[in-house]
Amino acid sequence: MTDPREAELLATVPDGLFVGGQWRPAEGGKTLDVRDPSTGEVIRTIADASVSDGVAAMDAAAEAFPSWAATPARERAEILRRAFDLLQARKEDVALLMTLEMGKPLAEARGEVVYGGEFLRWFSEEAAHVQGRYGANPEGTGRMIVTQHPVGPCYLITPWNFPLAMATRKIAPALAAGCTVVVKPASLTPLTTLYFAKLLEEAGVPAGVVNVVTTNSTAAVSERIIGDPRLRKLSFTGSTPVGQKLLQQAAPGVLRTSMELGGNAPFVVFDDADLDKVVEGAMAAKFRNIGQACTAANRFIVQRSVVGEFTRRVTERVKTMRIGRGTDDGVQIGPLIDDRAVAKAEALVADAVQRGASVTTGGSPVDGPGTFYEPTVVADVQAGSDILREEIFGPVLAIVPFDTEDDAVRLANDTEYGLVSYVYTESLARGQRMIERLETGMMGLNVGVVSNAAAPFGGWKMSGLGREGGAEGIHEYLQTKYTLTPNPFA
Repeated sequence: MTDPREAELLATVPDGLFVGGQWRPAEGGKTLDVRDPSTGEVIRTIADASVSDGVAAMDAAAEAFPSWAATPARERAEILRRAFDLLQARKEDVALLMTLEMGKPLAEARGEVVYGGEFLRWFSEEAAHVQGRYGANPEGTGRMIVTQHPVGPCYLITPWNFPLAMATRKIAPALAAGCTVVVKPASLTPLTTLYFAKLLEEAGVPAGVVNVVTTNSTAAVSERIIGDPRLRKLSFTGSTPVGQKLLQQAAPGVLRTSMELGGNAPFVVFDDADLDKVVEGAMAAKFRNIGQACTAANRFIVQRSVVGEFTRRVTERVKTMRIGRGTDDGVQIGPLIDDRAVAKAEALVADAVQRGASVTTGGSPVDGPGTFYEPTVVADVQAGSDILREEIFGPVLAIVPFDTEDDAVRLANDTEYGLVSYVYTESLARGQRMIERLETGMMGLNVGVVSNAAAPFGGWKMSGLGREGGAEGIHEYLQTKYTLTPNPFA
């Protein structure tokens, strides 16, 4: 890496663990390397936490909890708002940092700063709006008081694909509710979280309220923290198999859990849809973040009478997409996160072709440094193909034809996942029926991107538990207390 702007920015990222308000090395000075996926180069070496480092972070969160829980809601709100303002002032630095460690095009990274920042602003406003209720019991013998209280110290595990937004989406509601946190970012993309922790410190978050541990020993560190009796909440975003294992570990402590897990989103196109709008929505739903999003459309289920025209149009658009390092002007497709992601995309496409599908553009890894895969369109995907069952997590658009509305519903629901669905139709009645019939926690009706800080994000079935964002998001970090008092007029 020779760009002085990039080198200067990377030098500002802390390389230690953030525990109890202090930046410190890992036990024994152990370190891990962070690489730029577009080049394979090491761009920063940071602390690699041990199990005892995780325990120290948990100690700090537990010690800080009583004071932070007692902090007035308005005070917590003002700290979050200052964090939002600081993030906006440094948005170019944060966007570039995300692009360097994760690979997404810089324009998309800027969009993530906007999206991620909104969770800080939204929950700064929600902090002072937590409500209870008071009233007579039905018998008239007493008064019921219902109050909300922070659940306690929380462990937040974030994924690599949205390094800022996944951190703000968990940290902001936790802090707004009065909880303290230990955050473990993905070891592939930890730099954005470390930089953000520095912003939170600058915004006035007290020592121990937010703690960050970066580690390559994720399983061991997480198991110890989850087993700590002082922990009261676990929030995880990642794969369903890992989520299932974490739920097992959380069971003995009866922890509150939020699980945002895998997806297999259907994108259903009916023959009355406006194909110009469909193609725009398809490009956003599939290729945002290089296809590396749990909300990415995985299966394009298109009515047979328009499938040929849809395939032609998306193929033309995908052929024009520019591949390259995310910092380069005009790049739309950056690298996948690592070699395994490239191998997976290649295997899924090969399986589909072997079963009778055809590749209309792309379909191969890109030679040279970095972990790039061509943006790809696969048409006539047959039933039983792996690409219809597995989450692609790459820039591959797979098309399946259907005949009737019932066929579309059956195909869309034929998965153990239920995170998000997309439907394009000009029929209001059909749109309403699809809202009722599709088994997903979120749906985009004639839109290709659904995420919003003011909306409850989460899925059905094996896509997870709980909700992040919206009015629902802060309640994931609150617990209810009911108190009965005598009738004051008796």
